[in-house]
Amino acid sequence: MANSLKRPTEWHQRLLIALGMALALLLLVTPLVLIFVKAFGEGWRMLLENLHQDFMLNAIWLTVVATVLTVPINLIFGVLLAWCVTRYDFFGRRLLITLVDIPYAMSPVVAGFCYLVVYGAEGLFGPWLSAHNLQLMFAWPGIVMVTVFVTSPYIARILMPLMQAQGSEEEIAALSLGASGWQIFRRVTLPNIQWALLYGSVITNARAVGEFGAVAVVSGTIMNQTLTLPLLVEQLNNDYKTAAAFTAAALLACMALLTLVLKTFMEWRQAKRGERVVDTHA
Repeated sequence: MANSLKRPTEWHQRLLIALGMALALLLLVTPLVLIFVKAFGEGWRMLLENLHQDFMLNAIWLTVVATVLTVPINLIFGVLLAWCVTRYDFFGRRLLITLVDIPYAMSPVVAGFCYLVVYGAEGLFGPWLSAHNLQLMFAWPGIVMVTVFVTSPYIARILMPLMQAQGSEEEIAALSLGASGWQIFRRVTLPNIQWALLYGSVITNARAVGEFGAVAVVSGTIMNQTLTLPLLVEQLNNDYKTAAAFTAAALLACMALLTLVLKTFMEWRQAKRGERVVDTHA
């Protein structure tokens, strides 16, 4: 495949590139570097002490739990939704596709407030939940619920155009040969969408780890109980515990960098796979 990119030859082209790189360094790289400088500013000993604090360990654990539950839930939801809208033509299909974008359009704070109105103690289902000794809001289930909501479109939106472009010819052929639905999905559909699934899972993971607004509304921000890492950063900063705040921020930054590495790897593999397909058909 021919490379359509060209090298800059004019001075204004080089100036534009230099300006873009300078802005990227100023707006993206510099804050990230400063986070690690501040986190390590008081030495490794203070950093390790902050990492072993109960509030830090609890926030890390809660963040991991919310993310580990959110990603597979959205994985199943995204695959089922993409399958429905790309394989069947039914009444309400366009409406369903539009509804997927609600978390994109709605502020996370508003989303959290809606969940609070519905599932809170004074909410629509609050009395019933209280009568059955179930607490969703101001506890970890509520955090998982709103995190699932705000991250729900990512996998579905990545899969839908891909599955639409691939079509269903291979699946119909497998069905005509006697394959069951599970066999068709496992041997035909899944291999075609596996990298998109992994890519969507990485993006969902990154969004789940860093979610702040919706979680802040439904968590109650209770120290050692309902503070995820993003909430803990704000709480520690408000309490003037700067070193601990930057330690938590550095952990989030490390997670973001790991996500970036995985995302870049996924894109590279997808590009290589596309090149192999083109070479095969050449």
